[in-house]
Amino acid sequence: MEAQMYRLISYSEEIIDGQPIYIASNCLPIKTSRFEPAGHAFHSTALKLLGYKEEVVAVGDGDEKSVSSDMDQNSHSCNPSYSSKGKKKSDSGNKQQDHYALLGLNHLRYLASEDQIKKAYRDTALKYHPDKQAALILAEETEAAKQEKKDAIESHFKAIQEAYETLIDPVKRRIYDSTDEFDDEIPMDCAPQDFFKVFGPAFMRNGRWSVTQPVPSLGGDHTPLKEVDSFYDFWYTFKSWREFPHADEYDIEQAESRDHKRWMERQNAKLSEKARKEEYARIRNLVENAYKKDPRILRRKEVEKAEKLRKKEAKFLARKQQEEEATRKAEEEKQQKEKEEKQAAEAALQQKKAREKEKKLLRKERARLRGLSASLVSQGLLEISEDEVEGICTSLNTEQLRNICNKMEMEEGTDRAAVLRDAQVLSHKSEDEKQGQIQSQQQNGALRVNESSPFVSTEKKEKPWGKEEIEMLRKGMQKYPKGTSRRWEVISEYMGTGRTVEEILKATKTVLLQKPDSAKAFDSFLEKRKPTQTIVSPLTTREEVEARLAAVSVPETAAAKVVGSLESSGSESSFSGSDQDTWSTVQERALIQALKTFPKETNQRWERVAAAVPGKTVNQCRKKFVLLKENFRNKKTSV
Repeated sequence: MEAQMYRLISYSEEIIDGQPIYIASNCLPIKTSRFEPAGHAFHSTALKLLGYKEEVVAVGDGDEKSVSSDMDQNSHSCNPSYSSKGKKKSDSGNKQQDHYALLGLNHLRYLASEDQIKKAYRDTALKYHPDKQAALILAEETEAAKQEKKDAIESHFKAIQEAYETLIDPVKRRIYDSTDEFDDEIPMDCAPQDFFKVFGPAFMRNGRWSVTQPVPSLGGDHTPLKEVDSFYDFWYTFKSWREFPHADEYDIEQAESRDHKRWMERQNAKLSEKARKEEYARIRNLVENAYKKDPRILRRKEVEKAEKLRKKEAKFLARKQQEEEATRKAEEEKQQKEKEEKQAAEAALQQKKAREKEKKLLRKERARLRGLSASLVSQGLLEISEDEVEGICTSLNTEQLRNICNKMEMEEGTDRAAVLRDAQVLSHKSEDEKQGQIQSQQQNGALRVNESSPFVSTEKKEKPWGKEEIEMLRKGMQKYPKGTSRRWEVISEYMGTGRTVEEILKATKTVLLQKPDSAKAFDSFLEKRKPTQTIVSPLTTREEVEARLAAVSVPETAAAKVVGSLESSGSESSFSGSDQDTWSTVQERALIQALKTFPKETNQRWERVAAAVPGKTVNQCRKKFVLLKENFRNKKTSV
């Protein structure tokens, strides 16, 4: 092969004096590039360079640069994977023919039915068939003109056939209708009164692409909102049948192989998908603009906003009213409570005053009875003692004491003593009645408990805990502390009283936690107190010793009677208000200790003090206390 000189690579002027580089080779020149042809592109380039696909035009030296540049361009105008062979419209600059105009359906276009297309084709084919146009060919004078006219008639008839084939095929017609002239403009803004004039035609234009037919109408200003919502729901879910053929789309029929065809299909699908997304975005933009400007939607939004605001205000007012109602009720309850507390305080004050008054009257009547009976006690009439008078005072009420005092004031001497004796009988009866009422109340309470719980009688009653058992339990808990193995069984065996573990656990939570009864404190004191030795004075008589021993051994009332009888049988000065009893040092110490042990607030103080002083009665202890107090005051004044 003859060697030829070609300009292959040119460098910048800074490299080699600005002169181009020429390389001689025995093979055909190939321009260096970033990508080299391979596969189909290599064969296509090789064929073009060899001249089998294009004629090499002989040119002079002046056209050498243009030829080489054209060959270079043709050698590299290829795709990295496949050649550009098979493109539909890249090389054709002719305008697409109007199929509807050729068939005389320009007034119907996409609305034309299949029957109308067939009828129009028959009429047009008969009219423009070459056999029907022979007269036009013969009318030409020269052979060249006749041939040109014949070619025009045949091409026109072929265009009619192509139009029919395209429009009668649903797929091809859909593609053709998709590329037909169409106004894609979307109205962006308009006046409220011109909304239906602007957006109505836009929706009608775009409704031709809908898969679902018929397309709902935009309606008017008085269209029901239900239909308006249906209209916008349809357009928000709009489905289009529009195809999107592209100028750079590949013709699958011209594919050279199966792989080439698949590659073309993928490239076409990418272009179609991109155009389809743009179309749906355009439709969505149209719908959203219309929804924002629709006066019916705006009115509904205003109504909903007003309704929402009204509900919010109503809710706020209701909550405020509830708060006010709650505040009012709380204020009323507070006032009612204060009123009830005030009434209760007033009632309690009245009751307190009434009790104080009753107590005052009772003390007055008791003092009155003591004053009337003092002479009887001092004289020893009917063996009436001061303790018996005190018993009458404590057992009878104010009215009874008043009646007795009135009777005693009307009597004298023995009759007055008889009235007092009758009062003593009455006091005994009242005490018996009180005891009977207490017992009946207790029985009634037990009966009510049995009636309310009929199964109580069947349950096992727990044995009460005695003092010795409680002390044993305390000692056992101290001896066997927490952490002892089988602690409560060991404590039960230690006590030896037959108590179960459940009873012991219950006692630790109830009996051991009980505080000692203050009313029984004196009894426990007497039990724990060591007996004092009685020192017999050499001046005391045998009868006094026996009386003191009897006072210790017998109850207080009997001792009072014995002492009273002894004192009444003695001398005149043995039991008078101004006489003084004989007190030993031990008795005085016992009296002082008892006064300290039982303060003024203690219930039945003097009875407990008299029981603590051996051989002395309540009255004697009181008299001794008064005498000690007078002596203390006299010593203080003298100092």
